[in-house]
Amino acid sequence: MPAINLRPWREELRAERQKQFITTLVGVLIVACGLVFLWQDYVSSQTEYQASRNSYLKSSMTELDKKIKEIKKLTAEKKQLLDRMKVIQDLQGTRPVIVRVMDELVRTLPDGLFYEELERKGDLITIQGMAESNNRISALMRNFESSVWFANPNLKDVSAIKKGEEVSLNSFDLSIKQITPEVSTEAVADKKGVR
Repeated sequence: MPAINLRPWREELRAERQKQFITTLVGVLIVACGLVFLWQDYVSSQTEYQASRNSYLKSSMTELDKKIKEIKKLTAEKKQLLDRMKVIQDLQGTRPVIVRVMDELVRTLPDGLFYEELERKGDLITIQGMAESNNRISALMRNFESSVWFANPNLKDVSAIKKGEEVSLNSFDLSIKQITPEVSTEAVADKKGVR
C-alpha cells in the first residue's frame, strides 16, 4: 500500500522559509544600523575635524592680522627714523655751507660799504646796508656776480641819506640767491692730500 504522508510539510517549509527570511531581515537590519552608525560617526568626526581646522585658521588669521599691524607700525616708525636721519644728515652736510656763505659775504664786501641787516629765507638772502656811493653798491653786485656761492643779485631800492644839505650815505636793499657750488673731484682729492 502506498504510504501517505499526512505531515504538513508545506506549512513546515513555509515556516522554515519565513524563519530564514526573518533571520536574514534582522541580519540586514543589524548591518544597516551598523553602517548608519559608522556613517554618522565618520560624518561627525569629519565635521569636528573641519571645525578644528576652521578655528585654527581663524586663530592664525588673528595672529597674522596682529603681525601685519605690527609690521605697519614698524614700517611707519622706520620711515620716521629715516626722515629724521635725512634731516640730520642734511643739517650736518650744510653746516660748513653756512660758514662758507658768511665768509663769502665778507669777501664780497667792498670798502666803504657795510651791512645793517641780513635775512635768509630758504636760498634767498636779503641784505640791507649803507654805502658811501652808488659805485660801492655796483662793486658789491659785481662781486656777487663773480662769486660761485651767489647768483642773481637784485637791487630793490637805493636811497640817499642826507645830513644837512650834503648827501653822506646811500641806503640800499638787495637780494641774492645762495647756491652751493658742485665740489669737483680734484678739490676733494686736494682736501684729502691725494694728487
